[in-house]
Amino acid sequence: MASQLFSLGASTVICLVSALAIALLVTALYILGVVASFAVFCIREFAQRAQDRPPLIGTVFRQLKNFDRIFDEHVKYALQHPTTRLVYPGHSEILTADPAVIEHVLKTNFSNYSKGAFNTEIAKDLFGNGIFATDGEKWRHQRKLASHEFSTKVLRDFSSDVFRMNAAKLSEKISCAAAKRITINMQDLLMRTTMDSIFKVGFGFELNTLYGTDESSIEFSKAFDEANSLVYYRYVDLFWKLKRYFNIGSEAKLKKSIQIIDNFVIHLIHQKKEKMKNGSDHKAREDILSRFIQESEKDPQTMNDRYLRDIVLSFLIAGKDTTGDTLSWFFYMLCKNPVVQDKIAFEIRESVEWVQEDNNMEMFTARLKQGAIDKMHYLHAAITETLRLYPGVPVDGKMADEDDVLPNGYRVMKGDGMNYMIYAMGRMKYLWGEDAEEFRPERWLVNAVFQHESPYKFVAFNGAFNTQVMKDLFGDGIFATDGEKWRHQRKLASHEFSTKVLRDFSSDVFRMNAAKLAEKISYATADRITINLQVLP
Repeated sequence: MASQLFSLGASTVICLVSALAIALLVTALYILGVVASFAVFCIREFAQRAQDRPPLIGTVFRQLKNFDRIFDEHVKYALQHPTTRLVYPGHSEILTADPAVIEHVLKTNFSNYSKGAFNTEIAKDLFGNGIFATDGEKWRHQRKLASHEFSTKVLRDFSSDVFRMNAAKLSEKISCAAAKRITINMQDLLMRTTMDSIFKVGFGFELNTLYGTDESSIEFSKAFDEANSLVYYRYVDLFWKLKRYFNIGSEAKLKKSIQIIDNFVIHLIHQKKEKMKNGSDHKAREDILSRFIQESEKDPQTMNDRYLRDIVLSFLIAGKDTTGDTLSWFFYMLCKNPVVQDKIAFEIRESVEWVQEDNNMEMFTARLKQGAIDKMHYLHAAITETLRLYPGVPVDGKMADEDDVLPNGYRVMKGDGMNYMIYAMGRMKYLWGEDAEEFRPERWLVNAVFQHESPYKFVAFNGAFNTQVMKDLFGDGIFATDGEKWRHQRKLASHEFSTKVLRDFSSDVFRMNAAKLAEKISYATADRITINLQVLP
């Protein structure tokens, strides 16, 4: 018996040692393969130094070293060369702050640039087959569905109601804090409010992270934020695939976060389907999920629960941080520039014909009609100036499907990444003048009327789409157009969902909420009440 136990124990140890040895061998071979291919590619790239290629300024390790301040690093790149290049394993990443190059990529030769296998592989675990991690027919299918659904009056009205409701909740929370002279974290409140609003529009359920009453909602929100950060880190982590294979480190955290997200979202999809089936959801087709569930009945095999998860989660991912960050930076800049703050408060009061005796928020909201909003040129300029310096998407890009030559003469090889440094562009003196780093809304005004800039110079919403986006904030929506104009703008878009979220803030929503919050901050400032506006990296 003892000998059998000894033999069994010895066999177990041998198996464990063998498994460990195999794991170590796989790890060693993987690392050697990455290092060898990277070394060969680097030697070739640095040795060639072809005059017709963008100038080399380093490798992916430069990105990794400066990852915590990567966008400031991009400013350095752009100051050295408007178009430059970094070496990654197996391909180069071209980075540009040249409007002519961006127009070439987003318009002139748009068909040659797609998300590419590199970007798709990085994003797929979180985004699935959503609009940010797919190309080709699936991309076109989602574009077609989304453009139709987002053009409907029902969804526009529903989103307006949702953002109004959550703006009122936020206003109440700020008012209570002001009355008690309590310091608040403004960015956190804005992020929570945006998350609640977009989740309600997307799924039709109350997340209520603003008051933090539901544990599962809080867990989902935290997992959502962590997953976004960890996916982005993959761009500079050469060994993320190895870590994913062994389920260790950052990839283990990502897997756990995605599991929490999936469980939460799939459960909501089942709930929504059950309500719609039983007829208990009297407001069917108001939220995005309901509308796509009805659409899925036409093709249940393609549009299964996982596909629905990918579509709606992409909408949520696109809107939450971009909108919350923009509002956070906007109020941060107002706090740093009290003169601008006073001008905005004055313009809002003048536009809605506000008098001191009117201290009812409902009355104020009721007066924020389209006509009043259209008069707020300075507010428009201040929001746009915020986006110039602090864009919701600081860097974006595609990959070349075939060799190409840029307008500046530089050659692009098939498989090269093509990134436009949006954050850095806002700080370039050769684009914006000597005061490029100053917050000055007046640069957008001519005779007190807002004027658009070139959509390839101000790329906060990707190319020619930008002009329409800012119109969305102040009037006509892109989803109300059709024909050639619609197709042209769709062709140039690379972040349609983030645009749609901002469209949902159009007229009755986005600027209304900004105006309401500006009014609150103005009153708090006048009463010398402390407001802590913390902008986190």
